[in-house]
Amino acid sequence: MKFVFSAVLFTLATIVGHSATAQQLVGSYIAVIGREDLYNSRGVRLRQPWQILRQDRANFHRFGIRHRGDTSDNFFANLNNRAIMERMVMNGYIDRRAAATLVNGYSDAVLVRIYGRGGRGEYVEVTVYE
Repeated sequence: MKFVFSAVLFTLATIVGHSATAQQLVGSYIAVIGREDLYNSRGVRLRQPWQILRQDRANFHRFGIRHRGDTSDNFFANLNNRAIMERMVMNGYIDRRAAATLVNGYSDAVLVRIYGRGGRGEYVEVTVYE
């Protein structure tokens, strides 16, 4: 009986510990995809949403290429954080309409929410901004 009680207490402590370190909203931004965001620095057409999102943030933060409606973010101002964009998209969620908007270069804006803990990004959620 004592063992069962200890196991229950351990399980509860683990659950409480995990909820204390739950993912938090680290930041968010609005991206408007322009022609420049669809090509990498070598002129190769990008075909994956995470490639285009990464190029958009490089253009915004590094090259000063901004489109009407783009907003800033602190997280992807860091080169190392832009480098993990692919993993963050794969770990997160991108709705189909947002993916099409990115890949096809439509004029719709997308909303990117960055989640993580301790300032470290874990995943992003990407939806069409309305």
